[in-house]
This record gives sequence, C-alpha cells and structure tokens, in this order.
Amino acid sequence: MDFAIAIFGAALVIAAAIVAFSLRRPQAGAQPADPRLDNVIAQQGAISERFQQTIEAQGQLQRTLSERLDALNKRLGDSLHESAEKTAATLGSIGERLTVIDEAQKNITALSGQVVSLQEILSNKQARGAFAQTQMEDIVRDGLPPSLYEFQFTLSNRNRPDCVIRIPGAKALLVIDSKFPLECFEGLRRAATDDEKKTAAARVRADVLKHVSDISEKYLIPGETQTPALMFVPSESIYAELHDGFSDVIQKAHRAQIVVVSPNILMLAVNTIQTVMKDARMREQASQIQKEVALLVKDVERLGERVGKLQSHFGQVEGDIKNIVTSTEKILSRGDKIEKVELASPEMPQLPQA
Repeated sequence: MDFAIAIFGAALVIAAAIVAFSLRRPQAGAQPADPRLDNVIAQQGAISERFQQTIEAQGQLQRTLSERLDALNKRLGDSLHESAEKTAATLGSIGERLTVIDEAQKNITALSGQVVSLQEILSNKQARGAFAQTQMEDIVRDGLPPSLYEFQFTLSNRNRPDCVIRIPGAKALLVIDSKFPLECFEGLRRAATDDEKKTAAARVRADVLKHVSDISEKYLIPGETQTPALMFVPSESIYAELHDGFSDVIQKAHRAQIVVVSPNILMLAVNTIQTVMKDARMREQASQIQKEVALLVKDVERLGERVGKLQSHFGQVEGDIKNIVTSTEKILSRGDKIEKVELASPEMPQLPQA
C-alpha cells in the first residue's frame, strides 16, 4: 500500500512537470504566456502539499498501528502467561485429585479383598463358627474379669460349651453357645418363589429347633448350669428376622429354657452380670466397710479432741501476747516521760557587796 501511494505521488509530480514545461516552451509566433500556467503550477504545489500531508498521515497511521499492535501483543502475552499459570495450577490440582483417587482405589481394593475373605469365612461352616465364637469371646472378655468366665469349659457330662460365666453368689454356671445355624437363613434370602420361601422357612424352623434341642440336652445340667442358657446369634439382622418371622420358634426356645441373644443383647447381659458382681462384692465387704467406718469415726473424735487442746493453747498464747503488749506500752510511756524531763541549770554563787 505504501509503495502504491509513492508511485501515484511521483506520477502526479511528473505529469505536472511535463504540463508546465509544455506550457512554458516558446513557440513561433506564440502569444504571451498563458495565465493557465500559473494555475497549473499552483495546483501542482497544492498536490505536492497534499501528497506530503498524505505521507505524514500514513506515518502517523503506521505509528498508531504499531503501538496498537505492541499493546495487543502485550495483552496476548499477559493473557497467555496467565492462562499458562492457571493451566499449571489446574493440572497440579488434577494430579492431587488423581493421587487421592488412587489412594481411595487402593483402599477399595483392600476392602474388596476383606469382603471376599469375609464371604469365604461365612461360606465355610467351621470358619463361620469360629468367627461367631470369636465375636462372642470378645464381648465377654471386654465386659468381665477373667475370674468370672471360662471358654471351652468341660462339664460333668464331658460336654464343652463355648463359654461359661460364674455368677457371684450362685454355684451354677451360665452357659453360652455360639454355634448358630446360618445356612438356612441364607437359603431363605435366596428363595425367589413362594414354594422356595415355604421350604426355606420350614428348614429354618427345623434347624433352629434342632440346635435348641442340642443345647438343652448337652448343657442344661440341674445343679451345675443355670437356666436359661444363651444361644448367641452373630448378626443383628438375623436376630430381628428370627423374632419377626419365626416367633413360634422363639416361644419354643423359651419353653426349652434357651434364650436367643444378639451381640447387643449379649453385651447388655454381660453389663448386668458386672453390676450384679459389684453388688455381691459390696455385700461381702459390708462388715469390713462398717469396721472401717467405726475406725474412721474414732479418728474424727480424736481429731476433735486435739483441735480443742490446740484451741486452748491458742487462747493461752493470746493472753500472754496481750500481757507482753501491755508491758511494752508501759515501758514506752515511761521512756517518753523521761525524755521530756528538763534538767534545771546549777545556781551561781553570789558576790559580796562593796
């Protein structure tokens, strides 16, 4: 564009020069100079001035465009720098979140392994029985001192219940059995049709009552074990389902002197036994407590006598202090009197008269 303007301006100048030259060239028999020549020269000057103004405007426009381009480049640079910083911060935040997600994924994987292990334990009858027994032992061990319970205790009939508890003040033992039949409840949960549900419910009744009968025959010994015995269910949901849907089984178990307990109920029973144990110990130590209280009363009486003697000593000391203060005041008073006495001047002998 600049090159085209320059060419156009040069062409105008050349054309004006040619016209001026042709007008100024003398011709034979020509008349005096044409006044149009001056007009052409004046227009050439105006064109030159306008061309100069155009060049100056073009330079100003170029400077303005350059300044605007510089400002635009600066804004673009600042924007790109800010965008880069924000992008870096976002990528850092995404990296941190990915790290947290990775840790959570590891935890989920570990938890999945534990769930699988738990499923394997629950699918194995012996492992499930050991799991229930471990849960029962933890509840008893956390609530009672070791002297009040024993695991795998051998009764007189050579049977070994999972746990026996010694109630203070009673010779008979409280029996707890943790081998509860869970396969029947799993079959009840998997049942889809009505016939399958009826079959599974009948199996639940048969298995639970069979286990109740086994506990009653093996562990209830008159004079040696207490009634009722406790049948531990290691699941609160199964315990609730047993009470809601199989109340007849619970009633038959009660008539057989067997009480079904869940982990929470067993914990409550253990706390009750602990309270009974404390009351029994208090009754056993009642005479000793009375003896100690009598000795404490004698000590208090002796302390009162000694306080009275100390009070009399304080009274005597207070009287002695008052006497000392009185004597001190008298001595100070006499000292003041002595200090205020004015000694008389000695009499001068008189001279004989002349």
